[in-house]
Amino acid sequence: MIDDWKTRLLEWGQLALEALQTPPILFQLALIVILFIPALLLSRRIEPKLQQRAEGIKVFTGLKRLIMAFLERFEWLLFALFLTFAAAATTVAGWPPNNFLLQGVALLAAAWLIISVVSHLIRNRLVGRLFSIAAWLYVAAVVFGVLDDVVALLESPHVMVGELRFTLLDGIQRLAVIGVIVWAAISLGNFLERQIQGLTDLTPSLRVLVGKMVRIALIVLTFMIALNIIGLDLTALTVLSGAVGVGIGFGLQKVVSNFISGIIILLDQSIKPGDTISLGETFGWIRELRARFVSVITRDGREFLIPNEDFITREVINWSFSDEFVRLDVPFGVSYDSNPHEVSRLAIEAAKSVDRVDATRKAPVCWLTGFGDSSLDFKLRFWIRDPQQGLTNIRGKVLLALWDTFKENNIDIPFPHREIIMRTPVDVNRPALD
Repeated sequence: MIDDWKTRLLEWGQLALEALQTPPILFQLALIVILFIPALLLSRRIEPKLQQRAEGIKVFTGLKRLIMAFLERFEWLLFALFLTFAAAATTVAGWPPNNFLLQGVALLAAAWLIISVVSHLIRNRLVGRLFSIAAWLYVAAVVFGVLDDVVALLESPHVMVGELRFTLLDGIQRLAVIGVIVWAAISLGNFLERQIQGLTDLTPSLRVLVGKMVRIALIVLTFMIALNIIGLDLTALTVLSGAVGVGIGFGLQKVVSNFISGIIILLDQSIKPGDTISLGETFGWIRELRARFVSVITRDGREFLIPNEDFITREVINWSFSDEFVRLDVPFGVSYDSNPHEVSRLAIEAAKSVDRVDATRKAPVCWLTGFGDSSLDFKLRFWIRDPQQGLTNIRGKVLLALWDTFKENNIDIPFPHREIIMRTPVDVNRPALD
């Protein structure tokens, strides 16, 4: 196999060296290099102006992205046009007698332009680069008429697996097909999930569950198709099931636990995107439910990725599980010189003056809760509808409203104080004074 490769490559190298020694080939090579320079310089002057005009075009995002990707490679269009004109001119002039190199490079430049623009639409840059390189090499082999030789080289090395014969060409073709199928499955899964998220008739949890089930079904289907393309008998999976089960039991226990917990969360709808929750020291609202974790954004902008298992095994406070109407308490104290009835009335009015306090469904109340060491102790209770906007800030606004109201009505807010009495000890052995 290796000898065949060496022999074929040496033959191609020898033919290339012999061709480079002929004046027509040297002339065409020089013309190719010379024509690329004006194409590059001219594109640098024209390309910014065209891009500026393209920015103002009101079209679909995908089409506009395609136009911008085309303009970014404008030098290849000019290069292909210049080479086409040069090939036509040399044909008319009759020299060189065979201008296949100019025509071939012109076709390769045009092919590279189209392939690179198409690959730019692929969001995964690695996949896009692999596609562009493979497609351009295929076009080059077709243009220069060496496709049959390349296919013969790729089919010579082979590996026997049982009764199946695998060649290098088979491996490349299978990988290409599998790559296309996986890419199509991922793209289709993302599209279907976006469509499902737009169904307002379904609850948020059900939309997430259906989207994940569709994605899992596509992944399983893609896996089965890939195994079939490779040529692996699906019944062979039964042999691996025991080993996979052991691996899941030991190495993937937490992963499977979080995955199953995520499905349980989606089924019982205990939490859903947009809910305000408290879990331990974390307080925030749920942004997204994933297969392994839940994304929770706190008031300070930090995003916590909490494993799904924690929402099953730990105590979770869902401030908006069945209703977003939440009651908050604010304790305070006033001096004993104050009238407790007047204090209760003023505290309720102060709470009603704060914007986020909802007094329409349930009015604020204020109760005397005890006679403290230095003050009459009260507890002000009020209700809000938007716990996701924060709890500390609304308590702070209510306390400021209490402070302003008490200052206007000469109600004192006492602070603890202590009296210390200093006594001089008496010395019993000291003689009494006359």
